[in-house]
Amino acid sequence: MPKPFRIRPAVTVAVVLSSLVAGCSSGSGDGDLTAQKLDWKDCPAPSPAEGGGSSPSPLPNGGTWQCATMKAPLDWNNPKGATIGLALIRAKASGDPSKRIGSLIFNFGGPGGSGVTTLPAFGEDYAKLRTRYDLVSFDPRGVGRSDPVECESDAQLDEFFQQDATPDDTAERTQLLARTKQFNGACERNSKTILPHVRTTDAARDMDLMRQVLGDDKLHYFGISYGTELGGVYAHLFPKNVGRAVFDGVVDPTQNPEQSSLGQARGFQLALDNFAEDCTSKVTECPIGDTPQDVKDRIAKLLSDLDKKPIPGIFPRRLTQTAATNGIAQSLYSKDFWEYLTEGLEQAYDGDGKILMLLSDSMNGRSENGEYSNITAANTAINCADDKPRYTADFVEQRLPQFRSASPLFGDFLAWGMLSCTNWAVPGAADHPDVSAPGAAPILVVGNTGDPATPYEGARKMVEALGKGVGVQLTYKGQGHGAYDSKNKCVQDTVNGYLLDGKVPPTGTVCS
Repeated sequence: MPKPFRIRPAVTVAVVLSSLVAGCSSGSGDGDLTAQKLDWKDCPAPSPAEGGGSSPSPLPNGGTWQCATMKAPLDWNNPKGATIGLALIRAKASGDPSKRIGSLIFNFGGPGGSGVTTLPAFGEDYAKLRTRYDLVSFDPRGVGRSDPVECESDAQLDEFFQQDATPDDTAERTQLLARTKQFNGACERNSKTILPHVRTTDAARDMDLMRQVLGDDKLHYFGISYGTELGGVYAHLFPKNVGRAVFDGVVDPTQNPEQSSLGQARGFQLALDNFAEDCTSKVTECPIGDTPQDVKDRIAKLLSDLDKKPIPGIFPRRLTQTAATNGIAQSLYSKDFWEYLTEGLEQAYDGDGKILMLLSDSMNGRSENGEYSNITAANTAINCADDKPRYTADFVEQRLPQFRSASPLFGDFLAWGMLSCTNWAVPGAADHPDVSAPGAAPILVVGNTGDPATPYEGARKMVEALGKGVGVQLTYKGQGHGAYDSKNKCVQDTVNGYLLDGKVPPTGTVCS
């Protein structure tokens, strides 16, 4: 499983960006890129790499979402050289112009998620913030329309996601390694120019250029999931430029990929435990088990059976053990999805894998027409450019007992996922990101105690790593990935109070 990204069911993903092609330019950068003027236009339908769909709906006040392309250096070590185009989207502030603070830039995570499609999909959640900010998001370099990383075709990806990701013997292990090498080789062949330039440090520099082009003295920022890592790296590189910033669903910046994967195993197991407890504690009968342990035992048996014999999924594909595990993980990103998991398990026990496969498709960025966004390609490219360790199959097998102890259900899945950067063409930058930001303005760091993808402990580690006087921790006692979009009033009031009015809450504030 990749670094955590916000999962949306395929049927709800909205939109976006522009037919303004954001490809790599062979020409040299002309003049000062901070002086460029953005040509904002109504947004057309999103490209296949962004997930497809229709153009974003008009805004409630009759306005429209606007899209533009910003030029940035392909190589920040050669800022006068070739440029790439970064796709942007905005909704202009709706309130009194005299009270406008500036732009509020969002990154929704992944890495590899299209901000241009995600911001309109969740736009209503941020309506209050829009009273004083232009809401802005973007497709980071390598993502969506921003010179997207391209690896394999849709047909090849269908085959890639049907593979057994948790090998049980030497033959299956050899097959997994060969298939990973094939995917990574395709990325190198099809995206050789952009692969060395998709590190999080590159994206952070892009954001500082974006700040200047948008006309803001400070970067006001809302980062979610991997977006918290990006925000932390930005704060490290540009501490004096940090304005009002919120990190929600916080990545632990002190962990290497192995530690992060192990933490996710514990996090998803906790979420599964909470799901099973919730189902069996209701007045009505839980249709998938009599006790929490019975629920988990039946899921484990289903996955074991699927390893031997997949069941019909979405024709002509079949629901494999890997696809079912992927779909279960997807459903644990939000408590709102638990009802789909219950229904999907019921159907799977009766031999119908459609719902679990739909959930897995959502995780993998596959639309109903069989087209894939580039989220898997971009996620792999950014992770592998960032992360220095390269793990071997022998290393994974040595660690399997520890992962299985952390999660009987997800342990193998997450352990073997550490092989994704094996044979990658570009060396990784570091064991973990540097987010120390002495002198930066306060950053509100929001941790959710039931978060499966970015376990709660990461919020405290981020606060400590940012440094004294910078990180301010807010705790939400809830379920799902992140806190603000849970619509918990305490969380939203606290975050809004900081972003809109500059009210820094006491560190250690708890919402439940």
